Amino acid sequence: MRSFNLQHLAAITDGQLIGNPDLTVLGVCTDTRSVTPGDLFCAIIGENTDPHDLVHEAFDRGAVAVLASRPIDGPCVVVSSDSDLDPVIVALGQLARVQRETMSDATVIGITGSSGKTSTKDVIGQVVSHFAPTQAPAGSPNNELGLPLTILQAPALTKYLVLEMGMRGLGHISYLCDIARPTIGVVTNVGKAHIGEVGSLDAIREAKAELVMHLPASGTAVLNYDDPYVRTMRELTPAQVVTFGFTSEADVFAHDLVIESDGTSSFTVVHRDNQARVSLPLIGKHSVSNALAAAAVGLSIGMPLDQIGQHLHTVTAVSKWRMEVHQVARDITLINDAYNANPDSMRAALLALQSMGHSRRTWAVLGAMRELGADSDSEHIALGQSTRDFGCDVVVAVGPDAKHIYEGARDAGVEKAVWLPDIASASDYIVSEVAPHDIILFKASRSIGLEKLVQLVEDRLGEDA
Repeated sequence: MRSFNLQHLAAITDGQLIGNPDLTVLGVCTDTRSVTPGDLFCAIIGENTDPHDLVHEAFDRGAVAVLASRPIDGPCVVVSSDSDLDPVIVALGQLARVQRETMSDATVIGITGSSGKTSTKDVIGQVVSHFAPTQAPAGSPNNELGLPLTILQAPALTKYLVLEMGMRGLGHISYLCDIARPTIGVVTNVGKAHIGEVGSLDAIREAKAELVMHLPASGTAVLNYDDPYVRTMRELTPAQVVTFGFTSEADVFAHDLVIESDGTSSFTVVHRDNQARVSLPLIGKHSVSNALAAAAVGLSIGMPLDQIGQHLHTVTAVSKWRMEVHQVARDITLINDAYNANPDSMRAALLALQSMGHSRRTWAVLGAMRELGADSDSEHIALGQSTRDFGCDVVVAVGPDAKHIYEGARDAGVEKAVWLPDIASASDYIVSEVAPHDIILFKASRSIGLEKLVQLVEDRLGEDA
Protein backbone atom coordinates (compact mmCIF):
# COMPACT_ATOMS: atom_id res chain seq x y z
CA MET A 1 0.00 0.00 0.00
CA ARG A 2 1.18 3.52 -0.73
CA SER A 3 1.51 5.61 2.41
CA PHE A 4 -1.02 8.29 3.34
CA ASN A 5 -0.86 10.90 6.04
CA LEU A 6 -4.01 11.60 8.01
CA GLN A 7 -4.60 14.95 6.32
CA HIS A 8 -4.62 13.30 2.89
CA LEU A 9 -6.76 10.44 4.20
CA ALA A 10 -9.33 12.89 5.57
CA ALA A 11 -9.43 14.73 2.24
CA ILE A 12 -9.97 11.50 0.26
CA THR A 13 -12.77 10.29 2.52
CA ASP A 14 -14.28 13.70 3.35
CA GLY A 15 -13.70 12.75 6.97
CA GLN A 16 -13.14 14.67 10.19
CA LEU A 17 -9.51 14.62 11.27
CA ILE A 18 -8.77 14.28 14.98
CA GLY A 19 -5.09 14.32 15.91
CA ASN A 20 -1.79 15.01 14.17
CA PRO A 21 -2.41 15.53 10.43
CA ASP A 22 1.15 14.47 9.60
CA LEU A 23 0.84 10.95 11.02
CA THR A 24 1.57 8.47 8.23
CA VAL A 25 -0.22 5.15 7.77
CA LEU A 26 1.58 2.34 5.99
CA GLY A 27 -1.17 -0.28 5.79
CA VAL A 28 -4.76 -1.06 6.70
CA CYS A 29 -6.21 -3.67 9.03
CA THR A 30 -9.73 -4.61 10.12
CA ASP A 31 -8.85 -7.00 12.98
CA THR A 32 -7.09 -5.87 16.15
CA ARG A 33 -5.35 -9.25 16.33
CA SER A 34 -3.65 -8.68 12.97
CA VAL A 35 -2.46 -5.11 13.42
CA THR A 36 1.17 -4.43 12.57
CA PRO A 37 3.13 -1.24 13.36
CA GLY A 38 2.14 1.62 11.08
CA ASP A 39 -1.35 0.31 10.30
CA LEU A 40 -4.56 2.25 10.04
CA PHE A 41 -7.09 0.27 12.06
CA CYS A 42 -10.50 0.27 10.37
CA ALA A 43 -13.34 0.05 12.89
CA ILE A 44 -16.11 -1.73 10.99
CA ILE A 45 -19.13 -2.41 13.17
CA GLY A 46 -20.28 -6.05 13.08
CA GLU A 47 -23.52 -7.72 14.10
CA ASN A 48 -22.26 -8.48 17.60
CA THR A 49 -19.19 -6.29 18.07
CA ASP A 50 -18.25 -2.63 17.89
CA PRO A 51 -14.49 -2.35 17.32
CA HIS A 52 -14.55 1.29 18.37
CA ASP A 53 -14.49 -0.14 21.88
CA LEU A 54 -11.31 -2.09 21.10
CA VAL A 55 -9.12 0.61 19.59
CA HIS A 56 -6.78 0.49 22.59
CA GLU A 57 -5.81 -3.03 21.50
CA ALA A 58 -5.02 -1.74 18.01
CA PHE A 59 -2.89 1.08 19.40
CA ASP A 60 -1.07 -1.34 21.70
CA ARG A 61 -0.11 -3.42 18.66
CA GLY A 62 1.25 -0.42 16.78
CA ALA A 63 -1.66 1.16 14.91
CA VAL A 64 -0.98 4.85 14.28
CA ALA A 65 -4.60 5.91 13.76
CA VAL A 66 -8.17 4.66 13.37
CA LEU A 67 -10.64 5.02 10.52
CA ALA A 68 -13.89 5.33 12.46
CA SER A 69 -17.57 6.19 12.19
CA ARG A 70 -17.56 7.99 15.54
CA PRO A 71 -14.85 9.80 17.51
CA ILE A 72 -12.52 7.66 19.62
CA ASP A 73 -9.81 8.39 22.16
CA GLY A 74 -6.81 8.75 19.88
CA PRO A 75 -5.81 9.93 16.41
CA CYS A 76 -8.51 9.13 13.89
CA VAL A 77 -10.43 10.10 10.79
CA VAL A 78 -14.18 9.99 11.40
CA VAL A 79 -16.28 9.29 8.31
CA SER A 80 -19.98 9.20 7.49
CA SER A 81 -22.00 7.96 4.54
CA ASP A 82 -25.49 8.04 3.04
CA SER A 83 -24.96 4.49 1.78
CA ASP A 84 -26.41 1.36 3.37
CA LEU A 85 -22.81 0.23 3.84
CA ASP A 86 -20.80 0.91 6.97
CA PRO A 87 -19.17 4.34 6.50
CA VAL A 88 -15.73 2.83 7.11
CA ILE A 89 -16.26 0.33 4.28
CA VAL A 90 -17.26 3.20 1.96
CA ALA A 91 -14.15 5.13 3.01
CA LEU A 92 -11.94 2.12 2.30
CA GLY A 93 -13.44 1.98 -1.18
CA GLN A 94 -12.56 5.65 -1.69
CA LEU A 95 -9.03 5.02 -0.48
CA ALA A 96 -8.67 1.97 -2.76
CA ARG A 97 -9.92 3.99 -5.74
CA VAL A 98 -7.14 6.53 -5.18
CA GLN A 99 -4.59 3.72 -4.77
CA ARG A 100 -5.79 2.15 -8.03
CA GLU A 101 -5.29 5.47 -9.84
CA THR A 102 -1.63 5.44 -8.81
CA MET A 103 -1.14 1.91 -10.19
CA SER A 104 -0.75 3.18 -13.74
CA ASP A 105 1.31 0.17 -14.88
CA ALA A 106 -1.07 -2.41 -13.44
CA THR A 107 -3.80 -4.26 -15.33
CA VAL A 108 -6.83 -5.32 -13.32
CA ILE A 109 -8.47 -8.60 -14.35
CA GLY A 110 -12.01 -8.73 -12.97
CA ILE A 111 -13.90 -12.02 -12.68
CA THR A 112 -17.57 -12.61 -12.03
CA GLY A 113 -20.12 -15.36 -12.50
CA SER A 114 -22.71 -17.34 -10.58
CA SER A 115 -20.22 -20.12 -9.83
CA GLY A 116 -16.55 -20.83 -10.39
CA LYS A 117 -15.35 -17.28 -9.74
CA THR A 118 -12.83 -18.15 -7.07
CA SER A 119 -11.42 -21.24 -8.75
CA THR A 120 -11.11 -19.35 -12.04
CA LYS A 121 -9.39 -16.48 -10.24
CA ASP A 122 -6.94 -18.92 -8.70
CA VAL A 123 -6.08 -20.55 -12.05
CA ILE A 124 -5.71 -17.21 -13.85
CA GLY A 125 -3.49 -15.89 -11.08
CA GLN A 126 -1.19 -18.89 -11.23
CA VAL A 127 -0.89 -18.85 -15.04
CA VAL A 128 -0.37 -15.10 -15.38
CA SER A 129 2.16 -15.03 -12.51
CA HIS A 130 4.62 -16.78 -14.81
CA PHE A 131 4.38 -13.84 -17.20
CA ALA A 132 4.68 -10.86 -14.83
CA PRO A 133 4.30 -9.98 -11.13
CA THR A 134 0.71 -10.92 -10.25
CA GLN A 135 -1.50 -10.58 -7.18
CA ALA A 136 -4.47 -12.95 -6.88
CA PRO A 137 -5.55 -13.34 -3.25
CA ALA A 138 -6.61 -16.73 -1.92
CA GLY A 139 -10.22 -17.11 -0.86
CA SER A 140 -13.12 -14.93 -1.96
CA PRO A 141 -12.49 -11.28 -1.00
CA ASN A 142 -15.06 -10.25 -3.60
CA ASN A 143 -17.35 -7.72 -1.92
CA GLU A 144 -17.38 -4.03 -0.98
CA LEU A 145 -14.84 -4.70 1.77
CA GLY A 146 -12.70 -7.52 0.40
CA LEU A 147 -12.01 -5.96 -2.99
CA PRO A 148 -10.76 -2.59 -1.65
CA LEU A 149 -8.57 -4.38 0.90
CA THR A 150 -7.07 -6.50 -1.88
CA ILE A 151 -6.19 -3.38 -3.88
CA LEU A 152 -4.74 -1.62 -0.85
CA GLN A 153 -2.62 -4.64 0.05
CA ALA A 154 -1.27 -5.23 -3.46
CA PRO A 155 2.55 -5.08 -3.70
CA ALA A 156 3.94 -1.98 -5.37
CA LEU A 157 5.37 -3.89 -8.36
CA THR A 158 2.12 -5.68 -9.20
CA LYS A 159 1.60 -5.85 -12.96
CA TYR A 160 -1.59 -7.94 -12.97
CA LEU A 161 -4.16 -7.71 -10.19
CA VAL A 162 -6.76 -10.49 -10.36
CA LEU A 163 -9.97 -9.53 -8.56
CA GLU A 164 -13.11 -11.57 -7.99
CA MET A 165 -16.33 -9.55 -8.09
CA GLY A 166 -19.42 -10.82 -6.33
CA MET A 167 -22.89 -9.35 -6.21
CA ARG A 168 -26.13 -9.54 -4.29
CA GLY A 169 -28.10 -7.29 -6.61
CA LEU A 170 -28.02 -4.76 -9.41
CA GLY A 171 -25.36 -2.09 -9.12
CA HIS A 172 -23.02 -4.03 -6.86
CA ILE A 173 -20.52 -4.96 -9.59
CA SER A 174 -20.69 -1.42 -11.00
CA TYR A 175 -19.67 -0.16 -7.56
CA LEU A 176 -16.68 -2.51 -7.51
CA CYS A 177 -15.72 -1.59 -11.07
CA ASP A 178 -15.73 2.11 -10.18
CA ILE A 179 -13.08 1.30 -7.57
CA ALA A 180 -11.00 -1.26 -9.46
CA ARG A 181 -11.26 -0.03 -13.09
CA PRO A 182 -10.72 -3.43 -14.72
CA THR A 183 -9.15 -3.71 -18.17
CA ILE A 184 -9.95 -7.40 -18.62
CA GLY A 185 -13.29 -8.84 -17.53
CA VAL A 186 -14.09 -12.56 -17.26
CA VAL A 187 -17.65 -13.89 -16.92
CA THR A 188 -17.84 -17.59 -16.06
CA ASN A 189 -21.60 -18.21 -16.19
CA VAL A 190 -25.07 -17.02 -15.25
CA GLY A 191 -26.91 -19.37 -12.90
CA LYS A 192 -29.43 -19.40 -10.10
CA ALA A 193 -27.15 -18.25 -7.30
CA HIS A 194 -28.77 -15.16 -5.70
CA ILE A 195 -31.97 -15.62 -7.71
CA GLY A 196 -33.91 -15.19 -4.49
CA GLU A 197 -32.45 -11.69 -4.13
CA VAL A 198 -32.44 -10.61 -7.78
CA GLY A 199 -35.56 -12.34 -9.05
CA SER A 200 -34.72 -13.93 -12.40
CA LEU A 201 -31.92 -15.22 -14.59
CA ASP A 202 -32.36 -12.17 -16.83
CA ALA A 203 -31.74 -9.92 -13.83
CA ILE A 204 -28.69 -11.96 -12.83
CA ARG A 205 -27.36 -11.59 -16.39
CA GLU A 206 -27.91 -7.83 -16.15
CA ALA A 207 -26.02 -7.68 -12.86
CA LYS A 208 -23.10 -9.78 -14.13
CA ALA A 209 -22.94 -7.79 -17.38
CA GLU A 210 -22.03 -4.67 -15.39
CA LEU A 211 -18.45 -5.93 -15.46
CA VAL A 212 -18.11 -6.03 -19.25
CA MET A 213 -20.02 -2.75 -19.62
CA HIS A 214 -17.36 -1.02 -17.51
CA LEU A 215 -14.44 -2.23 -19.61
CA PRO A 216 -12.64 0.34 -21.79
CA ALA A 217 -12.66 0.00 -25.57
CA SER A 218 -9.00 -0.99 -25.31
CA GLY A 219 -9.85 -3.80 -22.90
CA THR A 220 -10.91 -7.42 -23.34
CA ALA A 221 -14.08 -9.25 -22.32
CA VAL A 222 -13.49 -12.98 -21.80
CA LEU A 223 -16.86 -14.72 -22.12
CA ASN A 224 -18.05 -18.30 -21.67
CA TYR A 225 -19.43 -19.24 -25.10
CA ASP A 226 -21.22 -22.29 -23.68
CA ASP A 227 -23.54 -20.12 -21.59
CA PRO A 228 -26.09 -18.30 -23.78
CA TYR A 229 -26.66 -15.64 -21.13
CA VAL A 230 -22.94 -14.86 -21.11
CA ARG A 231 -22.37 -15.24 -24.85
CA THR A 232 -24.79 -12.43 -25.63
CA MET A 233 -22.90 -10.03 -23.36
CA ARG A 234 -20.62 -9.36 -26.31
CA GLU A 235 -23.31 -6.94 -27.48
CA LEU A 236 -23.00 -4.90 -24.28
CA THR A 237 -19.29 -4.16 -24.10
CA PRO A 238 -17.09 -1.69 -25.95
CA ALA A 239 -14.11 -4.00 -25.41
CA GLN A 240 -12.86 -6.66 -27.78
CA VAL A 241 -14.29 -10.10 -27.01
CA VAL A 242 -12.55 -13.46 -26.60
CA THR A 243 -14.78 -16.48 -25.98
CA PHE A 244 -13.94 -19.84 -24.43
CA GLY A 245 -15.81 -23.12 -24.22
CA PHE A 246 -16.17 -26.74 -25.23
CA THR A 247 -17.30 -26.01 -28.79
CA SER A 248 -15.09 -25.14 -31.73
CA GLU A 249 -17.22 -22.04 -32.28
CA ALA A 250 -15.44 -20.49 -29.27
CA ASP A 251 -12.19 -18.61 -29.81
CA VAL A 252 -10.42 -20.80 -27.24
CA PHE A 253 -11.80 -24.32 -26.88
CA ALA A 254 -11.04 -27.78 -25.53
CA HIS A 255 -10.63 -30.72 -27.89
CA ASP A 256 -10.15 -34.44 -27.13
CA LEU A 257 -11.20 -34.08 -23.49
CA VAL A 258 -10.52 -37.10 -21.29
CA ILE A 259 -11.64 -37.24 -17.65
CA GLU A 260 -9.27 -39.51 -15.76
CA SER A 261 -10.29 -41.96 -13.04
CA ASP A 262 -9.07 -39.59 -10.33
CA GLY A 263 -11.25 -36.76 -11.63
CA THR A 264 -8.43 -34.82 -13.28
CA SER A 265 -8.46 -34.27 -17.03
CA SER A 266 -6.40 -34.03 -20.16
CA PHE A 267 -7.37 -32.08 -23.25
CA THR A 268 -6.03 -30.06 -26.14
CA VAL A 269 -6.56 -26.32 -25.89
CA VAL A 270 -7.01 -24.77 -29.33
CA HIS A 271 -6.76 -21.16 -30.45
CA ARG A 272 -6.80 -20.41 -34.15
CA ASP A 273 -4.00 -22.46 -35.73
CA ASN A 274 -2.26 -23.16 -32.42
CA GLN A 275 -2.87 -25.90 -29.90
CA ALA A 276 -1.31 -27.31 -26.77
CA ARG A 277 -1.96 -30.54 -24.87
CA VAL A 278 -2.80 -30.01 -21.21
CA SER A 279 -2.90 -32.38 -18.25
CA LEU A 280 -4.94 -30.47 -15.71
CA PRO A 281 -4.42 -31.56 -12.06
CA LEU A 282 -7.76 -30.17 -10.89
CA ILE A 283 -10.99 -32.10 -10.31
CA GLY A 284 -14.01 -32.01 -12.60
CA LYS A 285 -15.07 -30.92 -16.06
CA HIS A 286 -15.93 -27.49 -14.67
CA SER A 287 -12.22 -27.06 -13.87
CA VAL A 288 -11.49 -27.44 -17.58
CA SER A 289 -13.80 -24.51 -18.27
CA ASN A 290 -11.91 -22.47 -15.67
CA ALA A 291 -8.63 -23.42 -17.35
CA LEU A 292 -9.96 -22.33 -20.75
CA ALA A 293 -10.87 -18.95 -19.25
CA ALA A 294 -7.32 -18.67 -17.92
CA ALA A 295 -5.94 -19.56 -21.36
CA ALA A 296 -8.08 -16.84 -22.95
CA VAL A 297 -6.80 -14.29 -20.44
CA GLY A 298 -3.21 -15.40 -21.01
CA LEU A 299 -3.57 -15.04 -24.76
CA SER A 300 -5.13 -11.60 -24.36
CA ILE A 301 -2.05 -10.31 -22.52
CA GLY A 302 0.39 -11.84 -25.01
CA MET A 303 1.34 -15.20 -23.51
CA PRO A 304 2.14 -17.93 -26.08
CA LEU A 305 -0.33 -20.83 -26.03
CA ASP A 306 2.36 -23.46 -25.48
CA GLN A 307 3.57 -21.55 -22.42
CA ILE A 308 0.02 -21.32 -21.09
CA GLY A 309 -0.40 -25.06 -21.58
CA GLN A 310 2.80 -25.77 -19.64
CA HIS A 311 1.67 -23.65 -16.71
CA LEU A 312 -1.77 -25.26 -16.60
CA HIS A 313 0.05 -28.54 -15.87
CA THR A 314 1.14 -27.17 -12.50
CA VAL A 315 -1.89 -25.27 -11.15
CA THR A 316 -3.26 -26.22 -7.75
CA ALA A 317 -6.43 -25.59 -5.74
CA VAL A 318 -5.38 -22.47 -3.85
CA SER A 319 -8.57 -21.51 -2.00
CA LYS A 320 -9.80 -23.89 0.66
CA TRP A 321 -12.90 -26.11 0.65
CA ARG A 322 -13.18 -26.22 -3.16
CA MET A 323 -12.93 -29.77 -4.46
CA GLU A 324 -10.23 -30.57 -1.90
CA VAL A 325 -9.41 -34.28 -2.04
CA HIS A 326 -8.42 -36.03 1.20
CA GLN A 327 -7.32 -39.66 1.27
CA VAL A 328 -8.01 -41.26 4.63
CA ALA A 329 -7.87 -44.71 6.18
CA ARG A 330 -9.08 -47.77 4.25
CA ASP A 331 -8.62 -45.99 0.91
CA ILE A 332 -11.64 -43.78 1.58
CA THR A 333 -11.70 -40.51 -0.37
CA LEU A 334 -13.30 -37.35 1.01
CA ILE A 335 -14.03 -34.45 -1.37
CA ASN A 336 -14.47 -31.19 0.52
CA ASP A 337 -16.38 -28.80 -1.74
CA ALA A 338 -18.20 -27.20 1.17
CA TYR A 339 -17.39 -23.54 0.56
CA ASN A 340 -20.58 -22.70 -1.29
CA ALA A 341 -23.35 -24.14 -3.43
CA ASN A 342 -26.07 -23.33 -5.93
CA PRO A 343 -27.96 -25.59 -8.35
CA ASP A 344 -25.34 -25.31 -11.09
CA SER A 345 -22.29 -25.84 -8.89
CA MET A 346 -24.01 -28.74 -7.12
CA ARG A 347 -24.48 -30.54 -10.42
CA ALA A 348 -20.92 -29.78 -11.50
CA ALA A 349 -19.66 -31.35 -8.27
CA LEU A 350 -21.92 -34.39 -8.71
CA LEU A 351 -20.60 -34.83 -12.25
CA ALA A 352 -17.06 -34.78 -10.87
CA LEU A 353 -18.04 -37.35 -8.23
CA GLN A 354 -19.51 -39.56 -10.94
CA SER A 355 -16.32 -39.35 -13.02
CA MET A 356 -14.27 -40.42 -10.00
CA GLY A 357 -16.64 -43.19 -8.95
CA HIS A 358 -16.28 -45.99 -11.52
CA SER A 359 -16.38 -49.21 -9.49
CA ARG A 360 -16.34 -47.35 -6.16
CA ARG A 361 -19.40 -46.59 -4.02
CA THR A 362 -20.20 -42.86 -4.20
CA TRP A 363 -21.73 -40.73 -1.46
CA ALA A 364 -23.30 -37.29 -1.88
CA VAL A 365 -23.44 -35.56 1.50
CA LEU A 366 -25.41 -32.41 0.77
CA GLY A 367 -26.70 -29.43 2.71
CA ALA A 368 -29.05 -26.62 1.79
CA MET A 369 -28.50 -24.04 -0.94
CA ARG A 370 -29.24 -20.47 0.15
CA GLU A 371 -30.68 -17.42 -1.63
CA LEU A 372 -32.99 -19.32 -4.01
CA GLY A 373 -36.13 -17.48 -2.97
CA ALA A 374 -39.46 -18.94 -3.99
CA ASP A 375 -37.69 -21.65 -6.01
CA SER A 376 -35.91 -23.05 -2.98
CA ASP A 377 -38.11 -26.09 -2.30
CA SER A 378 -38.38 -27.13 -5.94
CA GLU A 379 -34.65 -26.67 -6.54
CA HIS A 380 -33.77 -28.83 -3.54
CA ILE A 381 -36.18 -31.54 -4.67
CA ALA A 382 -34.73 -31.40 -8.19
CA LEU A 383 -31.21 -31.65 -6.79
CA GLY A 384 -32.18 -34.74 -4.81
CA GLN A 385 -33.74 -36.28 -7.93
CA SER A 386 -30.60 -35.58 -9.96
CA THR A 387 -28.42 -37.59 -7.57
CA ARG A 388 -29.87 -40.72 -9.17
CA ASP A 389 -28.92 -39.44 -12.64
CA PHE A 390 -25.36 -38.99 -11.41
CA GLY A 391 -25.27 -42.52 -10.07
CA CYS A 392 -24.95 -41.67 -6.39
CA ASP A 393 -25.15 -44.80 -4.26
CA VAL A 394 -25.72 -43.01 -0.96
CA VAL A 395 -27.34 -39.61 -0.45
CA VAL A 396 -27.12 -37.94 2.96
CA ALA A 397 -29.08 -34.71 3.35
CA VAL A 398 -27.84 -32.74 6.37
CA GLY A 399 -29.74 -30.09 8.31
CA PRO A 400 -33.37 -29.01 8.65
CA ASP A 401 -33.39 -27.11 5.36
CA ALA A 402 -32.06 -30.09 3.39
CA LYS A 403 -35.04 -32.41 3.87
CA HIS A 404 -36.29 -31.70 0.35
CA ILE A 405 -32.99 -33.06 -1.05
CA TYR A 406 -33.69 -36.33 0.72
CA GLU A 407 -37.28 -36.39 -0.53
CA GLY A 408 -36.16 -35.85 -4.11
CA ALA A 409 -33.54 -38.59 -3.91
CA ARG A 410 -35.97 -41.00 -2.26
CA ASP A 411 -38.70 -40.35 -4.83
CA ALA A 412 -36.21 -40.77 -7.68
CA GLY A 413 -35.34 -44.23 -6.40
CA VAL A 414 -31.96 -43.74 -4.80
CA GLU A 415 -31.66 -46.95 -2.81
CA LYS A 416 -29.88 -45.49 0.18
CA ALA A 417 -31.06 -41.94 0.95
CA VAL A 418 -31.29 -40.49 4.45
CA TRP A 419 -32.03 -37.19 6.10
CA LEU A 420 -30.14 -36.26 9.27
CA PRO A 421 -30.88 -33.17 11.34
CA ASP A 422 -27.37 -32.00 12.17
CA ILE A 423 -23.63 -32.48 11.74
CA ALA A 424 -23.26 -34.72 14.79
CA SER A 425 -25.84 -37.25 13.61
CA ALA A 426 -24.48 -37.10 10.06
CA SER A 427 -20.99 -37.85 11.34
CA ASP A 428 -22.26 -40.85 13.30
CA TYR A 429 -24.07 -42.22 10.25
CA ILE A 430 -21.18 -41.73 7.83
CA VAL A 431 -18.56 -43.24 10.12
CA SER A 432 -20.75 -46.26 10.88
CA GLU A 433 -21.78 -46.92 7.26
CA VAL A 434 -18.72 -46.03 5.19
CA ALA A 435 -16.79 -48.91 3.65
CA PRO A 436 -13.27 -49.27 2.25
CA HIS A 437 -12.72 -47.54 -1.11
CA ASP A 438 -15.87 -45.36 -0.81
CA ILE A 439 -15.71 -41.81 -2.13
CA ILE A 440 -17.70 -39.08 -0.34
CA LEU A 441 -18.57 -35.60 -1.65
CA PHE A 442 -19.51 -32.88 0.85
CA LYS A 443 -21.22 -29.76 -0.52
CA ALA A 444 -23.58 -27.04 0.76
CA SER A 445 -23.89 -23.29 0.97
CA ARG A 446 -21.27 -21.60 3.12
CA SER A 447 -23.59 -20.80 6.01
CA ILE A 448 -24.29 -24.50 6.58
CA GLY A 449 -20.72 -25.05 7.77
CA LEU A 450 -20.39 -28.48 6.19
CA GLU A 451 -16.59 -28.22 6.30
CA LYS A 452 -16.95 -28.98 10.03
CA LEU A 453 -18.53 -32.30 9.12
CA VAL A 454 -15.67 -33.11 6.76
CA GLN A 455 -13.13 -32.48 9.49
CA LEU A 456 -15.12 -34.47 12.05
CA VAL A 457 -15.45 -37.46 9.72
CA GLU A 458 -11.78 -37.29 8.77
CA ASP A 459 -10.72 -37.16 12.42
CA ARG A 460 -12.96 -40.05 13.44
CA LEU A 461 -11.89 -42.24 10.55
CA GLY A 462 -8.29 -41.51 11.49
CA GLU A 463 -8.97 -42.64 15.05
CA ASP A 464 -10.45 -45.89 13.78
CA ALA A 465 -7.53 -46.65 11.48
